[in-house]
Amino acid sequence: MGQTMDSLIHLIYASAATVPFDRAELDQLLATARRHNAAVGVSGMLLYLDGSFFQVLEGDEAAVERLYDHIAKDRRHAQITKIIREPIAERTFAEWTMGFGDVDARDLRTIDGLNDFFRGGSCLHQLDNGRARKLLDAFAKGRWRVRLSDDSAAQRGQTGKLAS
Repeated sequence: MGQTMDSLIHLIYASAATVPFDRAELDQLLATARRHNAAVGVSGMLLYLDGSFFQVLEGDEAAVERLYDHIAKDRRHAQITKIIREPIAERTFAEWTMGFGDVDARDLRTIDGLNDFFRGGSCLHQLDNGRARKLLDAFAKGRWRVRLSDDSAAQRGQTGKLAS
């Protein structure tokens, strides 16, 4: 996944699921995303809770834009909000084709900042660039990063809990 710095971007978006995903459906979505992302050189991270998605996509500008356009057309997503799209010097989630944080109600109570995104069951509630950067910075610094060691673990279907 060695893109030049001038073409490497991250794109952060939030969306609402048109129907709730159960664990099996989430696992299937992750397996498909990981295979596809590996093939096109995209890395990233996904959070999901109660019908709300928050996702970071990283990679070559053209690949990330194509993937975002595909997601935007996916009938499983509604209210898609692109929050940040900008060049980056390096990937924050380079080790994962799609890291996944399994957020639950306890996490919302105990992990500072998560409730900013998932308050009221909607990560779109008062979502803005500043709040998205707060979450991204926290992950970049290792605070509540998904506990996956590499893509091979992710592709075996192992998902992590958020670390506080």
